[in-house]
Amino acid sequence: MTGEESTLPTVRLHGRAPQLSRIRAWWHQPPAHRTALLVAGEPGLGRTAVLRWAARVLGAGRTGHLVAGPGAGPPPPAGCPRPLGAAVESGEGGVPALVCADDADRWPPTARRLLGEAAERLSEAGGGLLLTAATHRPLPGELASLPVVHLDPLAPEEAAALLAEAAREPVEPSVAAALIAEGEGNPALLQALVRHLSPAALRGRSPLPRPLADAATLARVAGRALTGRTTRAAGPEALVAAATRPAGADRVDARLVLRALRRLDPGRAQDPAPPPAVLREADGTLGFRSPLLCRAVYAGLDPAGRRAAHHALAEEYAADGHRLTALLHRSWSAAAGAEDVRLAARLAAEAAEAGGNEPLPLRSLAYARAAALAGPGPQGSAWQTLAAELALSAGDVARARLLAETVPESALPAQDRGRPTLVRGLVTLAEGPAGDAHHALLLAAALATPAAPERAAAARLAAADAAWAAGDRTACLGSLGPDAPGRREPEAAGHQRAGMRALLEGRFGPAARRLGRLREQGTAAPAAPETLLRSATAALLLGDVDAARRTGARALAGARYDGSAALVPRVLEYLAYAELRAGRHAEARSHAEEGLRAALRSGQRNTAAHHHAVLALAASIEDEPHVVEEHVEAACATARSHGLAQALTLAQWAAGRADLGRGRPLDAADRLGLLVLAGPQRGHFAVWRLAVPCFVEAAVPAGRATEARTLLDDYAGWAEFGADPQAPAQLARCQALLDPTDEADALFRLALDRHATAGGDFEHARTTLLYGKWLRRRRRPREARDRLGAAVARFARCGAEVWARQARDELRSLVTPPSPPDLTALSSLTPQQRRIARYVARGATNRETALALTVSVRTVDYHLRRIFAALGLRSRLELARLVDEAEQSAGG
Repeated sequence: MTGEESTLPTVRLHGRAPQLSRIRAWWHQPPAHRTALLVAGEPGLGRTAVLRWAARVLGAGRTGHLVAGPGAGPPPPAGCPRPLGAAVESGEGGVPALVCADDADRWPPTARRLLGEAAERLSEAGGGLLLTAATHRPLPGELASLPVVHLDPLAPEEAAALLAEAAREPVEPSVAAALIAEGEGNPALLQALVRHLSPAALRGRSPLPRPLADAATLARVAGRALTGRTTRAAGPEALVAAATRPAGADRVDARLVLRALRRLDPGRAQDPAPPPAVLREADGTLGFRSPLLCRAVYAGLDPAGRRAAHHALAEEYAADGHRLTALLHRSWSAAAGAEDVRLAARLAAEAAEAGGNEPLPLRSLAYARAAALAGPGPQGSAWQTLAAELALSAGDVARARLLAETVPESALPAQDRGRPTLVRGLVTLAEGPAGDAHHALLLAAALATPAAPERAAAARLAAADAAWAAGDRTACLGSLGPDAPGRREPEAAGHQRAGMRALLEGRFGPAARRLGRLREQGTAAPAAPETLLRSATAALLLGDVDAARRTGARALAGARYDGSAALVPRVLEYLAYAELRAGRHAEARSHAEEGLRAALRSGQRNTAAHHHAVLALAASIEDEPHVVEEHVEAACATARSHGLAQALTLAQWAAGRADLGRGRPLDAADRLGLLVLAGPQRGHFAVWRLAVPCFVEAAVPAGRATEARTLLDDYAGWAEFGADPQAPAQLARCQALLDPTDEADALFRLALDRHATAGGDFEHARTTLLYGKWLRRRRRPREARDRLGAAVARFARCGAEVWARQARDELRSLVTPPSPPDLTALSSLTPQQRRIARYVARGATNRETALALTVSVRTVDYHLRRIFAALGLRSRLELARLVDEAEQSAGG
C-alpha cells in the first residue's frame, strides 16, 4: 500500500460489525470531540481491510485516503510520509477529510509526533485521523493514550462465512471444520489455508496435508512481525512458545523458563534480562502478545531445537512435581512421528491418576498424545476416545469433534462401541442441526446396547433433548422408548425418561410422580453436576421454580469446580429460564449474559441461541427495542438454520411481547397469533402456551377476541398442571379481558389474589395495569387511579420501563383529557423527523423505516420519542391521524 488511493475496492468484512459500529460512532460525533482513533490487532486480523472500509464508507469522493507506513516504499525526507500533509489539506469546500494511516507503530518517533498535530488540524477542519497498529509489541507512547478499537479473532460462524467466500466452491463439512479450527479465527491465515489446498482436498476427495498450517504459511501471515525471531531453542521466545503452544496454554511460569534457559545455555548470565518485546510479563508469568506469533515461532523452530526445548522444559516441570506436564514435554521431545508404547502407557496412566487434580484440557491432551504414540489399534483408539470426551467436557467442542471423527469405531472393544458416535452426537447437539444430532445419538444408543446400558440411557436422553429442541414431539417420544420391565438403566435416567414420556402423553399424574423423584435427587449430597442439572430441569417442568433455582445453583457451582466448561452455559440456560418463570427478569438477564459468553467461548452455538432468546425476553420489558431486535435476530438466525423450534418460539414471543409493551397490539397479535393458534406454524409444543396471555391481551384491542377464546380451555388445563406458577393468575386475567360484562371485575380481583400467592412483580403489575384500564373505561376514576399507581410502582421495581410508561400514560389521561392535536406542530419537526413521521404513519415498523432512510433503528427510536413529545401524542394511531389530517389539509 503506497501513498494516496483515490479509487478503493469494495471491501467485505466478516465478524467486524461491533468494531465498524464503533468507528462509525467515532466519525459521526462532533469534530471538536473527535480525537484520533486507533485500530489494533495482531497480524492477519484485517487492520488494513478496516482502513479500506473506512475510506470507502466514511470518506466521500476524494476525501478518503490511505497513507502507508514506512515499510511500503522508500522512506520520505525527515521521516514524515509525504502523503500525510497533502491528505490533511485535501478537504475541498469544507468537506471533512478522513486520513487512514496504516502501521503507525512502525513510523519513526518524529513522524508519530506529527500525527498528533495532523489529528488536531483535521479535527479543526471537520475531519479525522484513523490509525492502525500491531499488538505483538508494546504500543509507542504517542499511540498508547489513544482510544482503541481492538480486532479479535473471528468466531467459528464468522470464520465459516469467510471460508465459504474464500473457497468459491462447496467445501466438504469435515474439511471446513478442520480449516476453521486450524485458522483459529485469523482471517489471513484462513484464506492462506484455502489457497494452499487443491479443489479435490476442499471437496474431501484427497487427504489434507499435515500440518495444515506449516511454518512457511504461518511465516507469510506473520510477515514482518516474524523478522529476526530466533529459531534456536536457547532463546526465551522459543522456550515460551514450546511451553505454551502445544499445551494450549497462554502463559508459563517465568522462573521455570529462566531455569530451562540456563539448562540449555549453562553460560547464560544469572541476572535475568528483560523479556523480548513480543513477550508480556505479568504476575510472574510470560506469554506472547500475539497468539499467531507464538504459533509461528514454534513452527519455525528447527526440529533439533524444538526437541531440546521440550526436553529442558520436561526436566524443570518434573523438578517442580508437575508429572503429567513433564511427561507431555518428554513425549514432544521425541522425534516426529515416533511411536513409543511405554511412554504412551505412562501418559495415559498419569492422566487417569491425576483425575480432578489436573484440568480437563491437559488430561485430554495427554490421552490424545498417548493415542498418537501408541499408533493404530484398540488401545490407541480407546485413548483417543477418552481425549474427545474430556475435550467435550472441557468446552472445546471443535477439538472434541476432530478427535472423535478420526476414531475407527470398529477398532474399539465391544464395551466402548458407540462412544465416539456419542461424542459426535453431543457435539452436533451443541453446535449443529438438531435433527442430525438426534439421529447420531440414537445410533450411539444402539451401538452401546447391551454392553453399556448407562451409556445407552444417556444417549437416548440426549436424543430426546435434541428432538425436544427441534419441537418434534413424535421423535422425542420415540427416543424415550416405552416402559419395559427389567430395563437396565440408572435410576435418575429411568425417572427422567418415564416422567418426560408421561408428560408428553398427557398423563400428568405419573409424570409428576416420576419427575418429582428426579427433583428430589437434587437435594442429595453429593451429586454430579449433570445429575443436578437433570434434577433442576425436572423441577422446572413441575413448576417448582424455587427448587429449580437452588438445584441449578448447585449444578453451576459443581460444573465450575470440575472445570466442566461445556456444562456451564447449559446450567445457566436453565437458571435463566427459572428466573423468567419467577418473574425475575434482571436475574434472568444476568445469567443469560454470562451463559451467552460461556456458550460462545465453548462453541455451543445452539445454547447461545437459547441465551439470545432469554435476553430478548428480558429486554422486552425494558425500554430497549433495539436490544430486543438484536437478540431476536441472533436467536432466529441459528434457530432457523439448525431447526431449534424451542429457541425460535421464545425469540418470537419476545418480539411480540415487545410490540405489546410499546403499544402496538395489532403487530403483537399478528406475530403471536402464529405461535399460539392451531396450525402448522404453531410454536414449540412445550413453549407456545407461555405466549397465550400476551396474545389474549393483544387480541382484544385488535378485534380478535373470538380467536383468543378458542385457547382458554387448553390454557386452563396448562394452568391446572402447575408447570408455570403464573399461569393460574394469567388464566383469570385472560378470562377477565374476554368477558364483556361486569363479571370481569371479579375475575381481575381473582387474578390479583393469585398473583399475590405466586409472587413475581412483572405479571402482577401487568394484571394491575389492565385492571386499571378496565376501571377507567367503566368510569371509576378513583379505583383506576389506585390500580394504575400500584402498577407504575411494581413496573418500576422490576425494571419494566416500557410498561411503566404505559401505566403513566393511563394515569395522565385520568387527570387531563387529551387535547386535539395541533396540525401546525408538524412544521416544528426537523426534516428528518418529518420523514420518519410519514413512514411510521403509513404503518412502517421502526426497522422498516430505518432501512428505507438508511439510518440505524436506534436513530429511528430516538427521533420517534422526540416526535411524540413535541406533538403531545401517545400512540402511532394518533400520529397516523395527525399526519393524514395534515396531508389532507395541504392537498385541499
